[in-house]
Order: sequence, then structure tokens, then C-alpha cells
Amino acid sequence: MERWLLIVETNCSDPRKEKEFNRWYDTVQVPHMLETPGIMRATRYENSNPAEGEGRFLTLYDIETEDLGQTMAIEWDNRIKLEKQGRVSALSVLVSARLYRQISDTVGKR
Repeated sequence: MERWLLIVETNCSDPRKEKEFNRWYDTVQVPHMLETPGIMRATRYENSNPAEGEGRFLTLYDIETEDLGQTMAIEWDNRIKLEKQGRVSALSVLVSARLYRQISDTVGKR
């Protein structure tokens, strides 16, 4: 089983509606992603002072899968269903999405 980290940076298209954007992200986007087999956890962060071209919001998705291609294909199919249901927010602006394969065990204090 391989472990991956999906790092997604986003912005809100209307800073006056960030509360609405965050509510949608927490109640629709994250649960949608967690419906995908292999996407195990999500953690969100906010950059209080992003540089030009950076996302204000960061979401880390922990993925555990035998087949990353299949996992991401299922997520894409689920995304299309979400769009057809009209549940994608126009406030969400994708800045970047990157995948990293875990190559060592987690080290640190508990």
C-alpha cells in the first residue's frame, strides 16, 4: 500500500464571501473527497499573508492506495457528479494541486 499526499491550494474569488467559501469547502468539498476510496484524511490551513500567485487556503489529503491512478479516476468521476448536481462553488479558485508519494516513515515527537 502506497501513501500519498495531495496538496491543494485554493483562493476565494470574492474575499467578502470567505466565510461562505470555507463553509462550502468544509461541508461539501472535503466530505466529497473523503467519499473516494483511499482518500483517508483531510486537513485545511490558511495562509494569513500569501505571496502573489500563492493560495490563501491549503488542504492536505492523505491517500493510502494500491493504485493511485484508479483512486484519482474515481475522484474525478465523483467530481463530475458533484458538478452535475450543482454543488461546486463558483467561489473556489484552484491555484495548484500536487501529488507526493511518501518515501519514509513519519518522524517526530508524539
